[in-house]
Amino acid sequence: MKPEPDAARAFELAQTRRTLPIALLRAREAVMDRFRPMLRDIGITEQQWRVLRVLNELDHADATLLAKQACILAPSLTRILRTLTELGYVSSERASGDGRRLLLSLTEAGRKFMKDASKRSAEVYAGIEADLGETEIDKLLDQVELLLGRLAR
Repeated sequence: MKPEPDAARAFELAQTRRTLPIALLRAREAVMDRFRPMLRDIGITEQQWRVLRVLNELDHADATLLAKQACILAPSLTRILRTLTELGYVSSERASGDGRRLLLSLTEAGRKFMKDASKRSAEVYAGIEADLGETEIDKLLDQVELLLGRLAR
């Protein structure tokens, strides 16, 4: 149902600090500010980290699934995968039964890198948990999942 023209003109924007898109972006930045020094130290970008994290969780993935799970646009994923392949962390092979589809996975070096990096990541996460509390983090994650679920309908 379209709002009445007068109602649309009467609408005033909320202050940005009280809008969901800005609040979520600010929260993301606050969290990532904690992780960025670690990522710089281990020599990868935030986007590369997300790709490696997803591949670490999955045995293998095609580019479509990987892009969706890592929240990365396909053109960016192509560049990121090229770099991660050059670093020796990611490999690809043709899917059996569908020669057009590439399956991506971590190499042995990629798995070792993630094992070492995960210790550093856990330390950062523990610091966030110490500041916020495990219960509050769980509640926030539950609320984000609720938001995503309801907006996906």
